Amino acid sequence: MLQQYKNILVPVDGSKATQPVLDKAIEVAKRNNTHLDILNVLEVNQFSDTYGGAVSGDVIYKLSQDVQDRLDALKQQAIDAGVPDVSIHVRFGNPKPVIAREFPADHKTELIIIGSTGLTAVERLMVGSVTNYVSRSAICDVLIVKPE
Repeated sequence: MLQQYKNILVPVDGSKATQPVLDKAIEVAKRNNTHLDILNVLEVNQFSDTYGGAVSGDVIYKLSQDVQDRLDALKQQAIDAGVPDVSIHVRFGNPKPVIAREFPADHKTELIIIGSTGLTAVERLMVGSVTNYVSRSAICDVLIVKPE
């Protein structure tokens, strides 16, 4: 019997890996006629590093507004492609546990569709691959989309 997924999560980070991952998530969501959650996790400590420790509420608001606008565009793309039920989410925190466990537990996620990498090789060495962590620790199935 074919696995039928009801809730699919696609975490996006705004990197060039976002589009092929979203395309795959749209394809799978359409095939399963299912709900698609598009999630961007903002790491607050990444702001304090970038902005020399002085992170004002205005800076975080502006960044989260930019992310919201990007997510709105991705949601519209999924709807235009034929996915009937799409939600967008912004969470603050460490992407690894948020994507692997916290968000899926809150939203009854059955499948996470994630890119094999959104980071440069140096960033992967420093932070470790989110995808690697998610594939080992997720509370549901994980589909890893390889770059073309």
